[in-house]
Amino acid sequence: MSLKKFQIELIQRIPGHIALKRVDIWFQDEARFGQQNTTTRIWATKGSRPRVVKQQQFEYAYLFGAVCPATGETEALIAPWVNKEIMQQHLELISKRTEPERHAVVIMDGAGWHTDDIAKDIVNLSIIKLPPYSPELNPIEQVWSWLRQHCLANRCFNGYSDIVNACSDAWNHFVADIQQVKTLCSRSWIKVVN
Repeated sequence: MSLKKFQIELIQRIPGHIALKRVDIWFQDEARFGQQNTTTRIWATKGSRPRVVKQQQFEYAYLFGAVCPATGETEALIAPWVNKEIMQQHLELISKRTEPERHAVVIMDGAGWHTDDIAKDIVNLSIIKLPPYSPELNPIEQVWSWLRQHCLANRCFNGYSDIVNACSDAWNHFVADIQQVKTLCSRSWIKVVN
């Protein structure tokens, strides 16, 4: 996405009375975590062949996450499935997290539950959808990789509540370092005002 195209769409999406310096850019996405978990490399003694258990069950939780790279603010929601109603709940949480007199622009992909009307009743929030097949433009994809590599890989889960607890702990571990959130999620093309 070019900076010029992004700026034009940003201006079209926000209410006319909102100055660009009062706009916060958020990145949002969902990821599935569960019993068919990620396996990663692990440290082991040279010459040894460590084993990691990989579960065969199919229980999952969905982590809805959003980050504002400029401020380091984050918002998350864990749910047993994805749909439009849960997406609206997540957007309402982002709206409440946005400071008064500011406007949130949430950048997201074009998932089926990301319909154009999900933010129609939220006055301090607008949505911009990324072009299809371009997950590399959404820095929260790196957050999912970070969570899997540092907190959730090579683990077994007893059930849904165990998955929820692990996802919650992993998200809280990630967001505890605001500088890490800013560094991992900042992109030069989202800076619309110097």
